[in-house]
Amino acid sequence: MLNQLTIRDFAIVETLELELNNGMTVVSGETGAGKSIMLDALGLTLGNRAESGAVRHGADKTDISASFALETIPEASTWLNENDLENDGECILRRVITKEGRSRCYINGRPTPAAMVKELGQHLIAIHGQHEHQRLLKKDYHRTLLDEFGTQTKLAEQVRQEFNQWQKLDSELKRLSEQSDEQTARVQLLSYQIEELDQLALAEGELKQLEEEQKTLANAENIITTGQQLISITSDSEDNNCSQLLNHCLSLLQDMQSESPSVRQANEMLNSALIQVEEAGNEIRHFLDRVEINPERQQEVEERLSSIFDIARKHKVTPDHLPEFHRALSEELAGLSRSDEALEQLAIDAETAKNRYSEAAEKLSAKRANSAAKISKLVDQQLHSLGMPSAELSVALNKLEKPSANGLEDVEFLIITNKGQPAKPLAKIASGGELSRISLAIQVITAQTSTTPTLIFDEVDVGIGGAIAEVVGKLLRQLGESAQILTVTHQPQVASQGHQHLFVSKRSDQTNTHTQITELDRNNRIQEVARMLGGIDITERSMEHAKEMLGMA
Repeated sequence: MLNQLTIRDFAIVETLELELNNGMTVVSGETGAGKSIMLDALGLTLGNRAESGAVRHGADKTDISASFALETIPEASTWLNENDLENDGECILRRVITKEGRSRCYINGRPTPAAMVKELGQHLIAIHGQHEHQRLLKKDYHRTLLDEFGTQTKLAEQVRQEFNQWQKLDSELKRLSEQSDEQTARVQLLSYQIEELDQLALAEGELKQLEEEQKTLANAENIITTGQQLISITSDSEDNNCSQLLNHCLSLLQDMQSESPSVRQANEMLNSALIQVEEAGNEIRHFLDRVEINPERQQEVEERLSSIFDIARKHKVTPDHLPEFHRALSEELAGLSRSDEALEQLAIDAETAKNRYSEAAEKLSAKRANSAAKISKLVDQQLHSLGMPSAELSVALNKLEKPSANGLEDVEFLIITNKGQPAKPLAKIASGGELSRISLAIQVITAQTSTTPTLIFDEVDVGIGGAIAEVVGKLLRQLGESAQILTVTHQPQVASQGHQHLFVSKRSDQTNTHTQITELDRNNRIQEVARMLGGIDITERSMEHAKEMLGMA
């Protein structure tokens, strides 16, 4: 139930706080006073699209809050718990819009995406707009109304999901089946390429090793000669090799007999150099031990490198990427080899999904048939009370040639407005006034089965008047006995039926125009109903009539 609506700096509203009661609340006021502003503000808290123009001129931001009691809305409480949002029996929706156009939504103080707010809002409020009768001309809306009336919306959503899953699997199955011929050719090519690479058997790091060995073998004679010269210079030469010279330097330092830090550091450096020269010589000896002049091995290495480079050019990859290329081909071949098994499993999955869809869709069809008979009977009763005694509504369930996401049948409302006529689509037979009454009758019936505790009717009584308007008012009041009803109206017959009456007015000062909403007491209600009856000039007769109407309600 909607307890409170607080609006600050929205459109031409500066500050407004509304306490709303249970039952039927009527909103009235002169044309242009801003009756829809309250509903627009409420729509923003429910996640409707916001624009920077919503901010009142001269203000920095719009701030709107709506407070709901959740005692009678277990679905909303469950939703809040599932989404880890605080739930203490109350839900506060808040919307803040800056003059730059930035917008934030909040649920119980926590910033929340607008899409989630809309999802929660479906459990809190149902809005029946003044243009609802125009939607009746679209068959898709007929299906929605029937499913809402029969409380089979969740089943309809399940059918939609099962259909989409079936179609997804079926499309994948067809795609893979069409690729089977191409796949066979690909398997043959991959098998040939992998066999060739298996025979090459190039190991990780082998290419680099072969290239280094080839370079060494090709330059072996020069390497050996130069290496022997290096060994001679570092240690083996009898005259003035590096080791001898460094030892002589160390001897001279000792002869200096100096304790200077510089001398000590020079001594350490010469000793280190001597050790490194000796180690360098040993490293060169070890290297030369592995170098040999071997033409046979050189030819073998060069032939191996030639094979590697030839296969790399053939497959248009660099030689060092051949092992990785080999693995990729092997993985692709393994995947294709598994694809036959996968194809069989996919066919099973697609058939299972189809059966699940068929089962859910047939269940939905049975429920729709049952709901169609019930809603036709109930709407006919309402139409008769709304001044259409010969009207008969029927719901045509036409089986589709192919299954669809919406089920196995097409739903269309047909109407007879005069006896002896065949049932025809609403667009072809109903006048504007009749369409308004048909729409109102359907809305009242669907509202009776709604689990949403707050129902808003925005000028749904447009196009009717007199006794029919009185019937509409009584119907809305009757709904108000079991739900919270908020209705915007121009009809005094409807306004007089409300449990609570809010009056919207507009005032202007030298610089701004403001809208204000006031809850009317009984005397002011009489005045407002009299105004709605008689226009600008309120007579004693219209006042008496207004008292009588309120008294009867």
